[in-house]
Amino acid sequence: MPHSNPLAPAPLWLPQSQLAPLPDAQTLDWLFDEGSLTRRLTRLSDDGFSVTPLFEGWQPLRADECAALELPEGSEGWVREVYLRGHGEAWVFARSVAARSSLQDGGLNMDELGSRSLGELLFCDQAFQRGAIEVCHYPAEWLPSESRAPERWGRRSRFDRGNLSVLVAEIFLPALWRTARANAENC
Repeated sequence: MPHSNPLAPAPLWLPQSQLAPLPDAQTLDWLFDEGSLTRRLTRLSDDGFSVTPLFEGWQPLRADECAALELPEGSEGWVREVYLRGHGEAWVFARSVAARSSLQDGGLNMDELGSRSLGELLFCDQAFQRGAIEVCHYPAEWLPSESRAPERWGRRSRFDRGNLSVLVAEIFLPALWRTARANAENC
């Protein structure tokens, strides 16, 4: 089962210009970095990066996801939930979704990724265009039980290639912040 509880109230996803109050500079840097998060995590972990799939399958998409993908509410899509890990620690919870209709015609086999990074695939294919990054405090009810806590920063952006759109949400977990702060202090 995916971890997203559709009954939880949807967060308000905002661009950086509408955030108030602003988080600290390091958090802002991670939230609005337009580069590949996979590559950044790989560097931070000194190549100790891995992906752990938690759920993959066809599901009705959440209302906020349908709106972001410009789909009718209740549309079905492929849902992929994973942990992005550094040295085995869960650093980021990621949820990626795409409409069934666009996947069938778009030539992206999300169901075959396994423990490979979707982000790396999206950034290697230059035909994908990344939309604006939006952020929120991600609902605790939408996180795996072992990562559930309020006020976790999350970000999402839409990647488009022709008629194919993939919405990628990344929620930053405490182990990442600890490692990033320790790394910043050692530089």
